Amino acid sequence: MRRIWLTGASSGIGAALAPLLLAQGHRLAVSARNVQPLQALAQRYPDQVLVVPGDLREGDQVRAIAQQIAQAWGGLDQVILNAGTCEYLDSEAFEAAMVERVVASNLFSASHCVEAALPLLRQGRQPHLVAVASAVTFLALPRAGAYGASKAAVRYLFESLRIDLAREGIAVTLVSPGFVDTPLTRRNDFPMPLCWPAEKAARHIARRLHKRPYTIAFPLLFIAGLRLVALLPVSLQLALGKHLSRPLRQEPHP
Repeated sequence: MRRIWLTGASSGIGAALAPLLLAQGHRLAVSARNVQPLQALAQRYPDQVLVVPGDLREGDQVRAIAQQIAQAWGGLDQVILNAGTCEYLDSEAFEAAMVERVVASNLFSASHCVEAALPLLRQGRQPHLVAVASAVTFLALPRAGAYGASKAAVRYLFESLRIDLAREGIAVTLVSPGFVDTPLTRRNDFPMPLCWPAEKAARHIARRLHKRPYTIAFPLLFIAGLRLVALLPVSLQLALGKHLSRPLRQEPHP
């Protein structure tokens, strides 16, 4: 039985992953801003679930969550940083504030969590730090500048932490999903090739976590396709990207 902190547990992959981890017998601290799904989970598993909601973009709230976990359990064996968001840039009306929002939700929130979680992981058994990045970091895609930049930063941060934390025996895993059917991706207005249901993605992750692998990336065919295109000359990557991008809006004539 492991003591696990799971963020982004109210919907999507996190909501699908939580009951799988609980069914394995683990204790689970669950975080999200939407507290109602967390409370419902606690009602189903009253002896295993610790509800620790909050806005992970706020350092004070994250530190308060870590204090609650420390008081309840004394330490953590695994941290799964799954919380995040996505917004798409419009190059015709570039919005720096959007980049700031997405980076705050995806990178800064993860950084707050790492700062708060590391002392608890140092008290754990076979400590394991897991972060959800994205397959989009393997290849630049149209309109994905804010999201891709934030997830690329997450990837670099945790790959660097993997090196630094190895001497302490803290393993680091990066999860790189392709398209997954979640409330967030259902707002997408473009085709999502090889899209997996959230439950399938969660099962794929849950089956591999105990091995503490360096990476968990899926679907393999989608990942392979992105990596292959990324090896093409930039001119060909640009031609493909232009084919996928939206046409410029036409201004109405007077």
